Amino acid sequence: MTHRIVFLDRDSIIADIRRPSFAHEWEEYPSTSAAQVAERLRGTTIAITNKVPVRADTIAQLPELKMIAVSATGTDNVDLAAARERGILVSNIRGYAHATVPEHTFALMLALRRQLLAYRADIEAGLWEKADRFCLFHHPIRDLHGSRLGLFGYGALGKQVAHLARAFGMEVVVHTRTPVEGEHNVSWDELVETSDVLSLHAPLTDATRNIIGAAELARMKPGAILINTARGGLVDEAALADALRGGVIAGAGFDVLSKEPPVPDNPLLHLNLPNFILTPHSAWASGQAMQGLADQLIDNIEAFVRGAPANLV
Repeated sequence: MTHRIVFLDRDSIIADIRRPSFAHEWEEYPSTSAAQVAERLRGTTIAITNKVPVRADTIAQLPELKMIAVSATGTDNVDLAAARERGILVSNIRGYAHATVPEHTFALMLALRRQLLAYRADIEAGLWEKADRFCLFHHPIRDLHGSRLGLFGYGALGKQVAHLARAFGMEVVVHTRTPVEGEHNVSWDELVETSDVLSLHAPLTDATRNIIGAAELARMKPGAILINTARGGLVDEAALADALRGGVIAGAGFDVLSKEPPVPDNPLLHLNLPNFILTPHSAWASGQAMQGLADQLIDNIEAFVRGAPANLV
């Protein structure tokens, strides 16, 4: 059998993607709109998507489709129930970001705790040149060493963040649905109220949506910072903007928003404060990580064709 493979959004991955070792036809598009999906996948046996939605109405029009290979970890863009009903296997990518996302998490932590944006702004304003001493003390600098890192979620990325935190001399506490053996597990209330740095590493579900809102921000330590490299929607964005403007917490570093690309009126998008850093969902996107993702994508497809499917959702 010659498989027809269609990659709906090839430009979402900057990496070399090897062609599968079995007989196949390969077609790829830089990007695909929701309205184009069914037509482009017509006659396809294996579909590849990163963020392009593959919904139930589309699946119903594709009788030849056997596999949907998601070139990402999250699969909320695929109607999994409809795929299962049709016997279509869905795979995803796992473990590829074990270095890049934790490093980005710590870049945000360090920049905020050491006030890098605030001091850069002071220098650009000429304040150092006008100073009457050799340095500036305008913004309080806090070490990570000796501070408490609270982790909400403890999958592969949370574990690696904990590993890096201990190298910095931080105390690590964890809150998850099921206590983690060998870790200092705390209640949700203790996590929110005692963490110097609260870092989110949980999936977005009905239970976790807006889990950090105005009430939780008000209970955090005034000197605490909030980091989100997980999913937009875990935090009430309007409440966070208000908290940062009002000095309720010391700072926040985000790599995700509730809608991406963001809408112009997102309250965090133009929040021009030295204690807030927003990056464009790029924590995962080191060159090494994307190449690992691309390699695993083809591994998943080849495993499916061999009859030993891997990383099934």
